Amino acid sequence: MIIVQDTFVCKPGNASKMAKLFKEVMSNDKSVLHIMTDMTGQYHRVIMLSKHDNLTAYEKSWEEYQNPTPEMKKSMEKMNGMNDMYVSGSREIFQVW
Repeated sequence: MIIVQDTFVCKPGNASKMAKLFKEVMSNDKSVLHIMTDMTGQYHRVIMLSKHDNLTAYEKSWEEYQNPTPEMKKSMEKMNGMNDMYVSGSREIFQVW
């Protein structure tokens, strides 16, 4: 199993907005475990954790994203303007032992 951690460093005042947006849009995605905001460390972060059986399953999820269903398209429309809410981001992929 792998855990994927997507971290977004938001513009001030946008972390909670982005977290709420992710929570709403990702609610039907069974791979998403948690949407979190920082309590310590670097400020203005939103972290999304997702779980996949392996890297192949993770890659398959990207293929599905590139060929969205009508339901996925509707969710993607809600994400319009998301890029204006954050400054930078990163992704880490962890192997679970």
